[in-house]
Amino acid sequence: GIRRILRFEFMDQLTIQDLHVSIGDQEIIRGLSLNVPKGEVHAIMGPNGSGKSTLAKVLAGHPDYAVTSGSVTMDGENVLELEPDERARRGLFMAFQYPSEIPGVTIANFLRAAVQARLPEGEELEATDYYARLYKEMDSLGMDRSFTSRSVNEGFSGGEKKRNEILQMAMLDPKYAVLDETDSGLDIDALKIVAHGVNSLRGPKRGILLITHYQRLLNYIVPDHVHVMVRGRIELSGGKDLALQLEEKGYDWVKEDATEPALA
Repeated sequence: GIRRILRFEFMDQLTIQDLHVSIGDQEIIRGLSLNVPKGEVHAIMGPNGSGKSTLAKVLAGHPDYAVTSGSVTMDGENVLELEPDERARRGLFMAFQYPSEIPGVTIANFLRAAVQARLPEGEELEATDYYARLYKEMDSLGMDRSFTSRSVNEGFSGGEKKRNEILQMAMLDPKYAVLDETDSGLDIDALKIVAHGVNSLRGPKRGILLITHYQRLLNYIVPDHVHVMVRGRIELSGGKDLALQLEEKGYDWVKEDATEPALA
């Protein structure tokens, strides 16, 4: 009975409980807990060195980071036991600050393979349906259709890389999306287009976690909840107004021991 109740509580949300993460002998994440239910947008803000990008890499399954204790579950399933590609197939999407280039692989073929990998075994992706959907999503992001024949992220501007990440998210239709510094390096026009893309993907079947250093992004993607991460843990949580307070006061007013070294 108790186990069933606990499992039910963790369904329909990404749950991080008392997570501790180290790289080498340095602890970077120190007891972080966070719930991102489907249907909500949560933003994590924090100064450089607070461990924000480390959290994204751990969720993605980066091998350099050791989870020493705590848990990460997605709809009640232990994420930490899954390989990175399995996490993606289960519905976890990651957009990184610096997406990888894949020379020789076109966006159209890359996305087609990714969408095909999500289908049940033996089910084939119908090409006409795929391209109709791809072009529809590209139109909404203001992307020229010639874009599909370019190699993934090769020679892309910052804005093009970020639009490509949002296009991937739209095509893969994940249950949970973690966007790490999506606003990094974008001019205001590119930021508005990316924000429009993210906002169009909000809904009751998807939870979104935005990791950002600046409040600016949250003018365009208004979060349901804001969390402040300092030195490896969540020190403060609140509504969207918390981001404005941070912009005004800076991070120093959040509880912080200035004598500790900065983290990676």
